[in-house]
Amino acid sequence: MARTGVAGPTAAAPGRKQRADAARNRARLVAAAKQVVSEQGATASLERVAREAGVSIATLYRHFPERDVLIEAVYREEVDSLVGAASDLAREREPIEALRLWLLLFVDFLEVKQGMSEVLGTLIRGPEPLFRESSDRLAATVETLVRNAEEASSLRADIQPLDLLRAIGGIANVSPDKNWKQSAVGLIELLLRGLQE
Repeated sequence: MARTGVAGPTAAAPGRKQRADAARNRARLVAAAKQVVSEQGATASLERVAREAGVSIATLYRHFPERDVLIEAVYREEVDSLVGAASDLAREREPIEALRLWLLLFVDFLEVKQGMSEVLGTLIRGPEPLFRESSDRLAATVETLVRNAEEASSLRADIQPLDLLRAIGGIANVSPDKNWKQSAVGLIELLLRGLQE
């Protein structure tokens, strides 16, 4: 009986290690895919993704049985990161500053999305379901940040939170030039100044 009690945890340890290894491999594959997609666009090679992640192509397919699943995972991770940042900022910053910093992160997200636009266009189902899902999450996030700022009397209460994202997104998507990010940052400062008057 004593031996069985000792052997039990030892036998379970490899299973736990494999799960941790699998999680690390998946994270490395998503990070590598983001890099390869940013460099190669729609021609991004899955073999190169596996190489950059330091895993076999079989490991890639074990985690992502189809190319579309990997591309969607890269995009979803960007959305997850942006949504998660809102909670951190709301905890650590004053409400108006949390909103401002999050909107700046949203500009960075738009840049990544632009870089992925070509490869997102190759998704078999098209990118629309993915965009709808992310739009709903981002709308809910900015709504919370704006309401926090309103409750702290930092912001007028006559703003539709989604309009902030629409305004910034317009700069990124309507005939953007190479300086669009600078313009987007300037617009954020302008909008927030106006909403605090």
